[in-house]
Amino acid sequence: MKLFLSLITAFIFFFQSDLENLRSSYAKANQSNANTEAFIHLAEKQSGSDAITSGYKAAAKIMEAKVTKNNRKALVKSGATSLESIIKSNPNNIELRLIRLSVQENIPKIVGYRSSMKEDKTFLINNYSKQNATLKSYVKKFAMQSKSFTDTERATIK
Repeated sequence: MKLFLSLITAFIFFFQSDLENLRSSYAKANQSNANTEAFIHLAEKQSGSDAITSGYKAAAKIMEAKVTKNNRKALVKSGATSLESIIKSNPNNIELRLIRLSVQENIPKIVGYRSSMKEDKTFLINNYSKQNATLKSYVKKFAMQSKSFTDTERATIK
């Protein structure tokens, strides 16, 4: 029994480590093309099919349009469709909302993928206090550097 519990614990820590790596890489992805490519590669390597991992994979597909010359429109459309589907299935997941907000905030306006920014920002503010410490820290870091949040809104995220 102890062996079984140890294996489950090890699996959870292994999964958390992958998720933490994805989060860290995603946070740095817009700083340079090299970081974007590193995030895309990391996301593609992930074998998990949970909603959050799938959300990062969809974001990677959208971001791939930034560093490639071919099929940009198809990459954005495919990634956005996938991300919207994942969020529709998991509407109360704060991390998925953060991913979508950050994608929409950083994608060129001409693409037209910006319709959920206000909704997602409001969702993040309203649900911040209900999250665990790790997610609170992640959301706070995002909000502090985000172009979408005002100083007043940032102050509500403590």
